[in-house]
Amino acid sequence: MGLHESGEMYLETIHSLSRNSDGVRSIDVARAMNYSKPSVSRAMSILKADGLIEIDSMGYITLTDCGLAIAQKVFERHNVLTRAFEMLGIDSATAEEDACRVEHVISEETFNAIKNHLHNISK
Repeated sequence: MGLHESGEMYLETIHSLSRNSDGVRSIDVARAMNYSKPSVSRAMSILKADGLIEIDSMGYITLTDCGLAIAQKVFERHNVLTRAFEMLGIDSATAEEDACRVEHVISEETFNAIKNHLHNISK
């Protein structure tokens, strides 16, 4: 399954919201991402069909193991890249925006090299 950038963003948002809340619903995702409720509803249907989320009878969304793994990977990339950009002197807002774009397209090899470099200079 090839998940598109938008799917990764939804999973990352659900993951982030669930870290700070007892429950996540489509309306929460719509507000966080500044998307319309119909757009989020369609995306949730696709993610559910792909086995990446589950939605209970009350409308609460949980990530499946596979969805959680993807969300954590994107979340880690976002945090590492933001930190790397800030260390280069990029202001926090721009670093966040750029990390959000780059996290979806950077190769595993390049990401791991950046992550290892940051780890080595932090020792």
